[in-house]
Amino acid sequence: MLVIRRDLVDEVVAHARRDHPDEACGMLAGPEGSDRPERFVPMENAERSPTFYRFDAAEQLRVHREMERADEVPVVIYHSHTATEAYPSRTDVSYAHEPDAHYVLVSTRDPERHELRSYRIVDGVITEEPVEVVDSYAPQTTGADVAPDRT
Repeated sequence: MLVIRRDLVDEVVAHARRDHPDEACGMLAGPEGSDRPERFVPMENAERSPTFYRFDAAEQLRVHREMERADEVPVVIYHSHTATEAYPSRTDVSYAHEPDAHYVLVSTRDPERHELRSYRIVDGVITEEPVEVVDSYAPQTTGADVAPDRT
């Protein structure tokens, strides 16, 4: 399951709307070892195409270096579909090389509302997963965070 903050969803959708009719693309970075995206990283679609996206190689290298310096990983890799449903194409699957990432697709084919779906894509296998949009991430506690009962 992808748990994602509403402000990040809003930024992804706004980016998709801004670049329409071309596909938009980018990443949401998060701390190493976490499954929670924290930082919006819009990227340029090097193809400037309504049916295809590709990260610019130099920009992708720069973004990955920034994430590495900040101990971040690409938690979400997103792009938009401008005329079809939010489902990975064969090309999308062939470009999916981050087995731990959530692949989020946003369809902007309807100008009044968007469709956002998330997938895991590993070894060419597409698995849709639920998306839970939250206002904020609740603090995670462990047994060590709870004061012992001294009664």
